[in-house]
Amino acid sequence: MSDSADTSRKSIKTYLPAYQKAEWQSHADELDMSQSEFVRTMVQAGRKGFTSGHEEPTSPGSDPGGNALETRVLKLLGNDTYSWNELLEAVSDDVESRLEDALEELQSNNRVRYSGRHGGYTLVEDGDGN
Repeated sequence: MSDSADTSRKSIKTYLPAYQKAEWQSHADELDMSQSEFVRTMVQAGRKGFTSGHEEPTSPGSDPGGNALETRVLKLLGNDTYSWNELLEAVSDDVESRLEDALEELQSNNRVRYSGRHGGYTLVEDGDGN
């Protein structure tokens, strides 16, 4: 990926049968991934067979069930020496991205909303008061 690549985050929306969404969510849960991260990873994995001689960039953490964190640490240390705090900062962006993905997913499913009144995120109450 070149230095000039646009890394800003954009959302996409797709529709699929409820049973398929449930299967994907179950598989994502097994892999300890958000649904957004799971779909992004599976699309990238599927695209590998369609590339035309150039490597596609992957999203951080796109090593389901593997050692993505260890791989990232080794890659970082291959280029320089880092203190504990520097390493923590370098790899913590993945946690922020996963949290953002999870909150986007929960908000799109109307399970969580941001409440200015309460100063943060809150569960959306269903019709039963839950």
